Amino acid sequence: MLKRLVLPLIALVLLATLYFWAALNWSYSTGDRAGWVQKLSNKGWVCKTWEGELAMVSLPGSTPEKFLFTVRDDAVAARITHAIGKRVSLHYEEKVGLPGSCFGETRHYVIGVTVSDEIPLAPGVMVPMPHEATAAASAASR
Repeated sequence: MLKRLVLPLIALVLLATLYFWAALNWSYSTGDRAGWVQKLSNKGWVCKTWEGELAMVSLPGSTPEKFLFTVRDDAVAARITHAIGKRVSLHYEEKVGLPGSCFGETRHYVIGVTVSDEIPLAPGVMVPMPHEATAAASAASR
């Protein structure tokens, strides 16, 4: 009688563990999104994750599209926090099949961030940031 109850229960726990391990370690897709981070907050009752919002603008003057994302790594969240207000490129993985909000509120998990020192005005037209212009001027005067 005990074997009939315990063995199926152990098998069910092992299958659930295997499912969650596979869902967390396998990515449906990966990619990059560029824009300005508008919001990043540490949310959750039991499972704390960083939830953020990236404003993506395709053309100056157009309405920005919002990209909602989740960050599970505190070091990546710290780098994003340091870059708020600057143009960034977020590298993310899309995870499918994770139930509930304990793993994050979105399907897009940011795993890396790159701060852009140039602001694109149009394809092929870049405006350097002020610290680059002063560094270039001081190098030219030498």
